Amino acid sequence: MTNFEDRPGVRVNSLDGCLKRIMDIPGACGVTLVDGASGLAVAAVGAHDIVDEHEDAAGTTDVMRTVLACSALTSAAADDEVRELIVCRDTGFHLLHLLDGDFEGRLFVHAVFDGAAANLGMARYQLKVALKELAGR
Repeated sequence: MTNFEDRPGVRVNSLDGCLKRIMDIPGACGVTLVDGASGLAVAAVGAHDIVDEHEDAAGTTDVMRTVLACSALTSAAADDEVRELIVCRDTGFHLLHLLDGDFEGRLFVHAVFDGAAANLGMARYQLKVALKELAGR
């Protein structure tokens, strides 16, 4: 893959470029790419003050596995899968977004946002755009 510099209008098709693009979303504090099969952090940028990226990956993998195993949350139509979890706090929010692709296990992104500086709708939109570009879509 070619690694493009971060320029407006240029596709982000490298992992580093994608993570930088996510961190450029207003209010972004930190982002971790997690291997849901192993529970390990693949890559991380930004602040990880409360827990490091490895504890982050292990903890959010447990959350993701629990949600995906819960029939009450996943019992919709066969072609209607869980894509994203949103966890709202008093001071911000977390987005856990599953990546599309043929992976051994499921990769997902855990992005943390400061509520005073971020907009939930815009953060979700910009995160999806960055991840689609990483997947080459």
